[in-house]
Amino acid sequence: MTSRIAARFAALRAEGRGALIPFLEAFDPDLATSMAILRGMPAAGADLIEIGMPFTDPMADGPTIQAAGRRGLNAGATLHGTLQMVRDFRVDDAQTPVILMGYLNPVLAYGVAKFCEDAALAGVDGLIVVDLPSEEADLLLPDAAAHGLDIIRLVAPTTSDARLRTVLAGSSGFVYYVSITGITGTRTASVDELQAAIPRIRAVTDLPIAVGFGVRSPEQAAAAVRAADGAVVASALIDTLAKDLVDGHAQPGTADKILDQIRALARSVRAARGESIAA
Repeated sequence: MTSRIAARFAALRAEGRGALIPFLEAFDPDLATSMAILRGMPAAGADLIEIGMPFTDPMADGPTIQAAGRRGLNAGATLHGTLQMVRDFRVDDAQTPVILMGYLNPVLAYGVAKFCEDAALAGVDGLIVVDLPSEEADLLLPDAAAHGLDIIRLVAPTTSDARLRTVLAGSSGFVYYVSITGITGTRTASVDELQAAIPRIRAVTDLPIAVGFGVRSPEQAAAAVRAADGAVVASALIDTLAKDLVDGHAQPGTADKILDQIRALARSVRAARGESIAA
């Protein structure tokens, strides 16, 4: 059975365009606001959606997403609550692929087999577990595969050609290319860097490639989909949300500001390969 992720990338490939993959942190700054953003993302132009699972020690994340995770945890985020968000989203949207992104410790605490079962039942399509070593992928891969969940692996500029094959063994859905060395939201890869890196990854996999960790603007998102198959935008959206908070609380128009930003990103992504789009 074709996964929603594979089906979406196949459809986009047939249309001749790349994917916009926006990110939100569950429960940031509260459940209602994050749910409003999640529900509005597809209509705003999201092709796939990443949801961050808040964790107390997000070692790969920069200050922006670290703060988002703290706000989410303070608002009561749990893995159960994050899965419930996906269940509620699926009431009205059965098509948009949803990927959970986070760290291994909460999954282990939940129980790997039970987590994979519950995630699949909730409507999750893929998992990105940032700190799962390739050598220990068997902690997650069998249960994920049993429940039809794609395991999306991260590769970086420092990943050697020999290492690429090891990292991508057993991966599915798409490849997440961490376009910078360092933590999220700190700098952006140049067009030349992307054009040099992506062919090296394509040489060892047929999976689509999405570029993240440094894509902030519509122009950068367009450059990412010209070089690869998708653009992941995270810190820029979280920055917009954080700047709109008053004493840590969302305002009546906070969700709309994020969705407007996604619309601008989507327009740029859809025009990146020459596609004509409506304003």
